Amino acid sequence: MRSHRRPRLLAPFLLVPLMAGCFASGGGDDSASGDGGDGDGARLRVALAFPPAENLSPYGADATLLSRLGVTEGLTSLDANGSAAPALAESWRRDGDRIWEFSLRDATFQDGGEVTPAAVAASLTHATDAEPAPAALAGVTLSAEAGGDRIVRITTAEPDPVLPLRLSSPSLAILSKGAYGKSDRVDPVGHATGPFELTEVNGATSAALDRFDDYWGGRAQASGIDARFIADGTARANALRTGELDIAEAVPVAQAASLDEETRRDTATTRTTSLLLNASSGPFKDAGLRAAARGALDTSVFAKDVYEGYGDPGAGVYGPAVTWAEGKRTPPVGRAAAKKPGGDTIDLATYDNRPELPEVAQVVKQQLEKAGFTVKLTVREYSRLEADALDGKFDAFVLARNTLLDTGDPVAVLAGDYTCDGGFNIAQLCDKGVDRAVADAEQIADTAKRQDAAMAAEARIIGSDAVVPLVHQRIITGVADSVQGVVLDPYERALVGTGTRR
Repeated sequence: MRSHRRPRLLAPFLLVPLMAGCFASGGGDDSASGDGGDGDGARLRVALAFPPAENLSPYGADATLLSRLGVTEGLTSLDANGSAAPALAESWRRDGDRIWEFSLRDATFQDGGEVTPAAVAASLTHATDAEPAPAALAGVTLSAEAGGDRIVRITTAEPDPVLPLRLSSPSLAILSKGAYGKSDRVDPVGHATGPFELTEVNGATSAALDRFDDYWGGRAQASGIDARFIADGTARANALRTGELDIAEAVPVAQAASLDEETRRDTATTRTTSLLLNASSGPFKDAGLRAAARGALDTSVFAKDVYEGYGDPGAGVYGPAVTWAEGKRTPPVGRAAAKKPGGDTIDLATYDNRPELPEVAQVVKQQLEKAGFTVKLTVREYSRLEADALDGKFDAFVLARNTLLDTGDPVAVLAGDYTCDGGFNIAQLCDKGVDRAVADAEQIADTAKRQDAAMAAEARIIGSDAVVPLVHQRIITGVADSVQGVVLDPYERALVGTGTRR
């Protein structure tokens, strides 16, 4: 059995507040505070769809909870074009094939300590030693050390042309020494660098955050955040309608029409909902049956009917929000001829944290049954499904995957999800041609050529029929009329920034 890393995808999502201007906001001028310009704006009431699953560990799915609430940040961030942009590092340069030097800005940890090269190096070292390793470090060995005044020097075992992108991952957030105790648990409370500091965490129910007044990017306009973790999408929408919330993330499409047009924000994202077919065991070990399943699906219905227009028909691993992909996409490579199903029983699973997914799975079930398969459907909360999915316990799995969440590098999601040693290979795909194409892409530094190579690898992955893209999602954020400056991030890493206020 393969060794699997824990996923980083499904929790909600940091682009550091520095980058808030690069994405669409909830409206308004960020220069004034919510309380008439005195800088002591009202607290924000925010509902997130996914509760903490790993005690707010920065190395797992909870990393994006921390980034979306403005708690943590890394050396770099992503800009609107998906390129690495400054965050705690003001600039960087490459010194040979394996060494990068990052120049730090003047910044302070929430516990009062200075963000020094030694502190940054220590934080990154903890991340490299974590078990399981953060997804952003999949297949990468690196070491970090202080390299002089304000300089962090990072050395990789092999040349890594996209290291600045990799370091934008929420799972590589920089924390102070106090976050790392004697136990294996990492505690971000009071030890991060973002504009909001966690002050109270009530299990999987709620959290309280106060503004961090010494934030290097300037004081946030909201005085704090009262966050609630509400897995039920209808409940999130209802709480927004009744005035209990200021911001509700991931409003279900079925609830969108019940919100006033002024309170809906829909954003094209890099998230694709796909059907993953287990290529290593069960009926779909047979490529011919995978081809039959793919051929049985009418993917046009998902964007039009299930997502009610808040999505685009599945075209590949990358969707329309990855703007360069469409012009570079090539036909699938190596597809097998479809075989006629012989009444094979398929264990299909999905999760209900994203309320559209059970409906997607029901449509998939109906279409597969029409083609001659017998389908058993399992729907659970994601945390109760994850381990079985990673262990290949299901024949098919409906998954919503943000393709650029972990690193911003288009090749990284292919390596993690579809190679033999991939840490998030729910499809259990192990194909030498795919591995070779991904490995070739990983070696390319030039951006355009790396994109070309990623698309060549995608063609082989799609050709395996281990993944059938169904729909490219638009995410709906509910924003009260009184709120301005919400960060609408296609990478789903950011939600609240320094300019978010009411």
